[in-house]
Amino acid sequence: MTYLLGVTALWAFSFSLIGVYLAGQVDSYFAVLLRIGLATLVFLPLLRPKLLTMRQRLVLIGLGAIQLGVMYIFFYQSFLLLSVPEVLLFTIFTPLYIAMLDDLLFGRFTPFYLLTALLAVLGAAVIRYDGIDAGFWWGFLVVQGANLCFALGQVGYRRLSAELPDNLAWHNVFGWFFLGALAVAVPAFALLGSAAALPSTATQWAVLGWLGLVASGLGYFVWNRGATQVDAGTLAIMNNALVPAGLLVNLVIWNRDADISRLLLGALIMGFSLWLNHWWLERRAQQAA
Repeated sequence: MTYLLGVTALWAFSFSLIGVYLAGQVDSYFAVLLRIGLATLVFLPLLRPKLLTMRQRLVLIGLGAIQLGVMYIFFYQSFLLLSVPEVLLFTIFTPLYIAMLDDLLFGRFTPFYLLTALLAVLGAAVIRYDGIDAGFWWGFLVVQGANLCFALGQVGYRRLSAELPDNLAWHNVFGWFFLGALAVAVPAFALLGSAAALPSTATQWAVLGWLGLVASGLGYFVWNRGATQVDAGTLAIMNNALVPAGLLVNLVIWNRDADISRLLLGALIMGFSLWLNHWWLERRAQQAA
């Protein structure tokens, strides 16, 4: 839980940085490529191939390709189709995908996780719902593509971790994850990117450097490690904690408009869903004992 909270705080800054300094100014495919490339450089020197079997390496590569590579492409494209409030609104469905995919991959069905995930969605919707335009459907589907990729990557990482030793040095194998993402980002930029819209200011380069080395490099490693140490309900709920955190950062630093009462109400609903999930886990543990 500490890992997830720490990365939530870290990523809360990322959304505003993208919206203020990159969106509509820097080619989205180049931004994806540079972020993933820098993150790969962080972990590539640490890579120890013999720690995983060939199948495990391929699974981790595939997870990186989906969770980071394909997800980023969907996510950055969504800014060309939707307003920022709409993108934020449509990301709130991720907890539902987490709950359903986790049950699917682990061969079980836990209706209570769907309840707490729905509460998290409700809390985020209270914060971010500002109405939608009539022609939003295509953008909605693009954001759901990003949500599904992010959810599948997290749950797949949990599934892979469950079959590996607890003492595995994950920092020595996580480079495969970024190599998988890079395998998507390179051809995407080559085929769809524009060299005419590269970063043109020192600030843009600095923002991309921060996003690549820290938000992506450190952030995804720590987030995925945290995902293996909590139950699916907590993971689902934490996927929406970024909404109030991101709004708070945006309000304090960039002085953007935000409805404080809705922010507090939505945060309280999500906090209640976390408490309810924790209460249910303790009750189930007591019954099992």
